[in-house]
Amino acid sequence: MSGCLFCKIIAGEIPAEKLYEDEKAIVIRDINPQAPWHFLVIPKKHYSALHEIPEHDAPTLLCGLMNALHQTLNATGLNSNGYRLVVNSGASAGQTVFHLHIHILGGRDMQWPPG
Repeated sequence: MSGCLFCKIIAGEIPAEKLYEDEKAIVIRDINPQAPWHFLVIPKKHYSALHEIPEHDAPTLLCGLMNALHQTLNATGLNSNGYRLVVNSGASAGQTVFHLHIHILGGRDMQWPPG
């Protein structure tokens, strides 16, 4: 997607603070953090939301995201302090960049309900 912010970051057209990168995903620090630790796990392949991933692509793409997430949790130490994962889908859910991504939030107590 030529106008997608995350696609431009992945292509190296826009700088971002990368914490992790492999052939399937990148993890960057969120530029508008909602917690002391706020990272985004972004697949390199563009899909706007989870429900748009075709069945044939889902296992590989989702495993790649979980691996990037796992690597980030271990590298940052969030796995020992608690964290929240958030996937927004659609504008009414708070999605502002329409490229699938997982928010990792940590470093403070989280409230419930989250919405």
